[in-house]
Amino acid sequence: MSPEVIPFYEPESCTWTYLLSEHDGKEAAIIDPVWVFDPVSGLADTGFTDLVLATAADSGRAITWVLETHAHADHLSSAAYIREQTGARVAIGQGICAVQETFARVLNLDDVTPDGSQFDRLLSEGDTLAVGGLEIRVMETPGHTSDSVTYLVADAAFVGDTLFAPGYGTARCDFPGGDAGRLYDSITRLHALPDATRLFLCHDYPAEGQEPLNMVTVADSRAHNVHLQEGVDREAYVAMRTGRDAGLALPRLIYPSLQVNIRGGAAPPPDRNGAAYLRLPFDRSLKSLLESD
Repeated sequence: MSPEVIPFYEPESCTWTYLLSEHDGKEAAIIDPVWVFDPVSGLADTGFTDLVLATAADSGRAITWVLETHAHADHLSSAAYIREQTGARVAIGQGICAVQETFARVLNLDDVTPDGSQFDRLLSEGDTLAVGGLEIRVMETPGHTSDSVTYLVADAAFVGDTLFAPGYGTARCDFPGGDAGRLYDSITRLHALPDATRLFLCHDYPAEGQEPLNMVTVADSRAHNVHLQEGVDREAYVAMRTGRDAGLALPRLIYPSLQVNIRGGAAPPPDRNGAAYLRLPFDRSLKSLLESD
């Protein structure tokens, strides 16, 4: 049976968050929640997440899982806030440990232990989770990041940043742990799912006057994705993706996002005055930090 999927679009980060449940079910999962953050004022707003929680509460559904498709670099996760409000457990791909190790080192985050202990469950290929009567199966889909996973539920697949709308293409692979060849392999696996499978996207970037798109079928993606449609071979894709990535700027919120997201969606520990602070390297590129000891 197809699950019920309620999408919520956060326009500042162009992110889709999903409320997943059985039809008339009493349990639900939230996939890729957003903690809206203003980098100028430093203020964080839970209003978007509160809307998702209110929608679940209004339908009598208890949130039992928060599922992250990966540690996002373009928005902050509100997973810890949801856990605090509902008692839900938080899960992410087991590759998060490598992401934590990299950014804890680059940003000197001494409080971050790179073992995934900030999350309630680390997921690997073939693992399953239950939300009411729904069985959610994990497919590892690395390439964009080393921790990227897809959540498969009946005829639905929540693909994170691995795939975008057909006219926008596929994820970048120039973050630490990214690999264009692995992304090609992951997308090939997704495109091998049944044609009618609904691929739920994590982002969409619509042109002015257009509505954001949250879902595309496997058949449409395989036939029309501008970066990787049927017939594009691995070598050609890797060359295209590598060339495009070389000209991309870092996401605007990469440093705030990763400092929160590798902590399971929690703010950094407070300083002596009780306030939490985010770190930003001064006059050092991410590339130079990654190359230094």
